[in-house]
Amino acid sequence: MKFLVISDLHGNTDILDKLDSEFAAADAVLFAGDFAECFKTETGKPALEALCRRHDTIYAVLGNCDEPSFIDELEENDISVENTILFHGGLAFAGSGGGSKFTGKTPNERTEEDLLSDFSIVESSTEEASEDGKWNNLIVISHNPPKDTKCDAVNPELHAGSALFRKFIEEKQPLAVITGHIHEGRAIDKIGNTAVINPGALQEGNYAVMEAVCSDGEWKITSSELKKI
Repeated sequence: MKFLVISDLHGNTDILDKLDSEFAAADAVLFAGDFAECFKTETGKPALEALCRRHDTIYAVLGNCDEPSFIDELEENDISVENTILFHGGLAFAGSGGGSKFTGKTPNERTEEDLLSDFSIVESSTEEASEDGKWNNLIVISHNPPKDTKCDAVNPELHAGSALFRKFIEEKQPLAVITGHIHEGRAIDKIGNTAVINPGALQEGNYAVMEAVCSDGEWKITSSELKKI
């Protein structure tokens, strides 16, 4: 299954026109939040509408620049994976929206505990997990990245991710984590067997592609690549 991995559109709908071939090649689109331009929440809905016109299968969460109430728009378009699990083609998708508390100036800043609470359904569901509680078929989408990877590095000395989210990943070992928020943290990394991908800000022409394959009942990420328009 091929995925177009994007995040941090920030209202730049024109950039979507330059990804027509990538949208056409993808089985699904994974969007890790920030539809709206920073401090211009009214740009979120046009960005959402433009994205939804380009693919029929999108899994998305809100960013810290999106109003919390904007989740209603995502749910109306049937693309939200916040605080839920959706299944498609043998894979499970779960998500958490918003960013951790920092400046207090963006509309969707939450505590680490609140961010992690969106995964309570994963914690309580055991049918899909293996006997040791790990989720080989789970793709997690979270605007806020886990702590201490290349994907949350503002600079070599400052990692802005969530320690609680990292612990969750270490315990559940999902197939992949798609994140964003930290524009400087554009990277592909790993936590244990879990691929962690921050595609960078699509606003700036950055994105990624990822492919997952199931063989003998075991899902694997066979390729992941950062790209730039």
